[in-house]
Amino acid sequence: MATPQKLELTWIGKDQRPRLEPRILLEDTKRSYHARQRVTDKDLFDNRLIKGDNLLALKALEAEFAGKVKCIYIDPPFNTQQAFDHYDDGLEHSIWLGLLRDRLEIIYRLLASEGTLFIHIDDNELGYLISLADEVFGRNNRISIIVTV
Repeated sequence: MATPQKLELTWIGKDQRPRLEPRILLEDTKRSYHARQRVTDKDLFDNRLIKGDNLLALKALEAEFAGKVKCIYIDPPFNTQQAFDHYDDGLEHSIWLGLLRDRLEIIYRLLASEGTLFIHIDDNELGYLISLADEVFGRNNRISIIVTV
């Protein structure tokens, strides 16, 4: 029996992936903030602010939160080919696709079955991002694209 084919986005280096070992997050108590007490019994104390490489942080969260995250918002580089003070936004296109794919695959494993992912991006990479997200999450899981002017 033949393997069913699927439509997919391809790029140079797509099969070259970083090997990520499981990670452990360590809290820096000098930077952490926790409320002194709960005001009501419904108060949630399950938020985390993580400073560091986002791919490694996502990988560390995977062990504890796989299939449990209700909402994720990401703001990846727009890849506008500009250099800014804090980062270079001019990655070679295939590198940008590989970076996004690796993160989206971990995010897919983190999201609950009814979870929602919001991605903030401009029109420079939008078409490729849609194709990549459809490949990772399945096209039928894309609900909407919101455009603001």
